[in-house]
Amino acid sequence: MPEVVSNTSPLLYLYRIGVLDWFPKLFSEVWVPKAVVTELADGRRRGYDVPNPGDYSWIQIVDPKSPPSEWLTLELGPGEVAAVSLALENPYRIVLLDDALARRIAQAAGLNVWGTLRFLLEAKSEGLTESIEPFVNRLGDSGMWISESVRNRILSLAGEN
Repeated sequence: MPEVVSNTSPLLYLYRIGVLDWFPKLFSEVWVPKAVVTELADGRRRGYDVPNPGDYSWIQIVDPKSPPSEWLTLELGPGEVAAVSLALENPYRIVLLDDALARRIAQAAGLNVWGTLRFLLEAKSEGLTESIEPFVNRLGDSGMWISESVRNRILSLAGEN
């Protein structure tokens, strides 16, 4: 099974649609940088419904060994910077990112990038669900913006058009 580094938004959205427990079924190890834990804790303090990584035994809190390059920190949030930095140090790991700029940077650096929607596609291919359409719909209800064209493409890839 592959290993993964996750940023904040995939954890948040997958928690909100009730499939966070699929992580250990898809990945042998799940690393989350402290910056992501901090972002989630800030959200909880503000009253948002967010997961607490400490509640999940399969989440390991791991920070990058070196500070990120300056080019990486220009327009990314702390969680994205830490997740991409950690993935750069461990390029065999998948990095979970939803932010378009963070994804482009990570892909340009040669990293294997998945987003929340790819996670759902992989979950279906591994037999964790028969249909991802209800989850894609719940993502929209949970605050994730998904264009109609992306929604249609994901459902088509899942064989659910």
